[in-house]
Amino acid sequence: MAILDIPSLREGDRVQHELMVRTREDKLTKNGDPFAVLSLGNATGSISANIWKEQLPQLEGVKSGSIVQVIGGVEAYQGRRQLKLTSVRIVPGAAADLDAFLPRISGSTAELWAEIDAWRGAIASRSLRTAVDLFFADDVFRAEFERTPGAPRGHHAVVGGLLEHVVEVATMARAAATTMGGNIDLVTVGALLHDIGKVQTYSIGAGGFDYTKAGFLLQHIVLGSLMLDRRLRTLPAGTFTETQELELHHFIQSHHGQPEFGAAVRPMTLEAELLHWADQMSANGNNFNDAVEDAELFPGSEEFSVKKAWRLDRKVWRRATGWD
Repeated sequence: MAILDIPSLREGDRVQHELMVRTREDKLTKNGDPFAVLSLGNATGSISANIWKEQLPQLEGVKSGSIVQVIGGVEAYQGRRQLKLTSVRIVPGAAADLDAFLPRISGSTAELWAEIDAWRGAIASRSLRTAVDLFFADDVFRAEFERTPGAPRGHHAVVGGLLEHVVEVATMARAAATTMGGNIDLVTVGALLHDIGKVQTYSIGAGGFDYTKAGFLLQHIVLGSLMLDRRLRTLPAGTFTETQELELHHFIQSHHGQPEFGAAVRPMTLEAELLHWADQMSANGNNFNDAVEDAELFPGSEEFSVKKAWRLDRKVWRRATGWD
């Protein structure tokens, strides 16, 4: 059976597919009757379903990460699509292939790595090349980095999302440095290192993406600097000056731009400022791209989204005509 294309579902469509339970929430109605809310998904996306009192026996043993066979249809409630199910059955002994049930980038990871490695190879400064190779010449780190999402929910929240995001950021930061007379090698290294902490911040499991314990307690900016410091300490004394080490940390600590958005300090160099705005452009560009493809925002042929996109805090215009 072909994989269910969740984003393309419309009101009235019939569904009879295997899906993964991303989350299960057990609740009570106003009358005190029990019911459950399931978030069901596969590699194309997710959709929710309410399981009412009379159907709850079908959910015995169903939990986050379970594979279930569902039968039902798509309905709309308060502008949101949801599944109205007539049957939910756990698939006995099903072993979840995460790659089949979790969303992932559409492009080639090999091509993204080729871009990064070309930039690394062109770095003229021996010290900057040493800094970036602390991580990006490490095959174990590269494997972890390649699978990490850009966020558990939000921009680039897909397998491989972090790799895609970092290449976008580096591409834009390099172009900006060329225009503004910045140090291209330096901003490249800053772009590649700025989100290394996300490798230890986010986890991938049967229920989807979440925070690790370290992610909850410290978040990716702090974790990134800790990771960098640990690897710097493995180098011979004097490999970098104290000032050079501080500047590498400054990229990580300032890339969110403002303290209220998580930065420890505002960017204090041209290259750090350009990195910050490249990071913003990648994140919000991805938010816009996802918004215009979101069936919750555009359930029909609407030109303007039916509600605000939560990641952008505004309505979105999907232009009906092009400029040809």
